Amino acid sequence: MHGSIEARDASDIRVVADDVTRDDDAASERVVQDVALSFFCPDVTDASTLKRVQQFMDFGYSVTVFGFRRERYNTDYQPPWPNVPLGFTTDLKYWHRLSALLHAVPALFANRRTLARASIFYARNIDQLLLALLGRLIAFSRAPIAYEVLDIPAILMRRGLVPTFLRAIERLCLRRISLLVLSSPGFHRNYFSAVQKYAGDWFLLENKLYPSPTRTRPTAAKPGVGRRPWVVGYYGLIRGEATVDLIARLAHRLKDRVVFKFGGVFTTVEQAKFETVLRRCPNVDYSGPYLPQQDLERLYRSVDFAWALDLEHTDHNSRWLMPCRFYEAGYYGVPCLAVHRFEVGNVIETHRIGWTFDAPLEDSLVRFFERLTEEDYELIRTRLSTVPSSMFVAREDVAELCGKLARSRSGSRPG
Repeated sequence: MHGSIEARDASDIRVVADDVTRDDDAASERVVQDVALSFFCPDVTDASTLKRVQQFMDFGYSVTVFGFRRERYNTDYQPPWPNVPLGFTTDLKYWHRLSALLHAVPALFANRRTLARASIFYARNIDQLLLALLGRLIAFSRAPIAYEVLDIPAILMRRGLVPTFLRAIERLCLRRISLLVLSSPGFHRNYFSAVQKYAGDWFLLENKLYPSPTRTRPTAAKPGVGRRPWVVGYYGLIRGEATVDLIARLAHRLKDRVVFKFGGVFTTVEQAKFETVLRRCPNVDYSGPYLPQQDLERLYRSVDFAWALDLEHTDHNSRWLMPCRFYEAGYYGVPCLAVHRFEVGNVIETHRIGWTFDAPLEDSLVRFFERLTEEDYELIRTRLSTVPSSMFVAREDVAELCGKLARSRSGSRPG
C-alpha cells in the first residue's frame, strides 16, 4: 500500500467561471481579468492548493505560485500554472522548515519583478506569510496580503519559550495583513480572537467542494431493508493515531455489524501500524489513494456514514475545525458521525443531519450501532437530502472572497 493521492491532470480541476452559479450581487463582484496574485503555499501538490489556485483563476486572477513540495504524494505533479519552486519541506519538522524558508529567499530575489507586479499576496500558513511579507519588502510593494489558515498547528497551542515566540511572530505578522481567511469560525472565535487578539477583517471560506463534482446533486441510494453490515467511510487525509486506535477497537467489538472503509493518504499515522490494524481486523479496509474529482461519488456511494471524529488534537485544532469530509459526504447524501460540542458536531446537531457522540466515545459508538434501526437512519438521511447544496459546494462565497480581495487593493494597506 502507498499512502498517496496520485497527481491529477489539470483537466480534473479545470472549470470555467460560467459553470459556477452565483446570484447577481455576487456576480457583480467578479474580479476583472489579469489581476496578478502571488500565491505562497507549503505544498504545490496538495489538493486544497490546487482547488484554491483554480478558484482564483476562474474568477479572473493571473496567479503565480511560490510553493514548496512535501514528499508524501503527487511527487510527479507538474502544475499547469506559473510556478516558482521553493524547495522541499516536511510536516511537523519545524527546524527543517526554518532551514527551507531560508533557502527559499534567493528565489524571491530572483523573481522580484514578478512580485512587484502582484496586486495581491496570498499566503497559506505562518511560514508562507513570512515569505510573502519578505517578498513584498523585496519588491518595494504595498500590495495587500491575505493570510489563509486551514489548521491551527499544535505548537502554537503549547506553553514554553518556542510556542510563545512563534505566537508573537504571528501576532506581528497579523498587524500587516489586510484579510484573514479561515476555514472554520471556531478558529477565529477560539484562537485568533481569544489568543492572538486579532481584531482585523476576516473571511470564512469553508472546505467546500469546488467545482461541483456533478451539475445535479446525486441522490443517496436508499439502504435495503435489514441491510448489514453498516459501512463507515473515512476518506481524505488519514491522521491521528488516537482516531485509528479507536476505529480498531470499534472494529473488534462490532465485528460483522460494521465495516470501516479507508481511502486517501497517511499524514500523522504510521503506515506500518495501520497495516497491522488491517491484518487484525477483517472488517477494516483500505482502498488506497484516489482522485478527488473522479472518485468521490464512487467512494461515498459505497458507505452509509462518514467518519468526522478527528481526535488528533482534541483540546484545540480537532475541536475547532470543519473537515473536508463533512462537505464531501453531505453533498453525496451521507450522514456524518462526529463528536458532541466539536465545531462540526455543532453544525450537525443544528441541522439534525448526522449523529454526535459524548465520551467515552468507544462505548457511545458501540451502543449506537447496536441499537440503530433502518428507520432511524432513513430519517436522518432524508433530512440531509433536503439541505441546499450551497452548504457543501463553494459558489457565492468564492465570489465574495474575490470581491473582498479586490476592495482591499483600493483600501488601506497595512505597512
